[in-house]
Amino acid sequence: MSNFQKITGDEIISEILEKLPQAHEILFAHGLSCATCHLGMHETLRDGALSHGFSEEEVERVVADLNDAMHFRETGKFEEN
Repeated sequence: MSNFQKITGDEIISEILEKLPQAHEILFAHGLSCATCHLGMHETLRDGALSHGFSEEEVERVVADLNDAMHFRETGKFEEN
C-alpha cells in the first residue's frame, strides 16, 4: 500500500498540476482544459468541473484517474481494485 497523499478534487487545479505534471493529459482526456485556464490558479478541480456541467460522478471519475496516475508514479504499479 502506498502512502501518497490522494487527490480529493478539492485542491486548487494548479496544485494538482504541480504534484502531478501529467495531470493535464488526464484532465484533457476528460474534456477539461484546466492546465491552460487562468482560473486554474484559484479554482478547485471540483468547482471547475462542476462549472463545466460535470456531475459529481464524473468528477469522481476524474479524481480516480488522477489518483491512479499518482499511485503508478509512486509505486510503478497499477493499483489493484
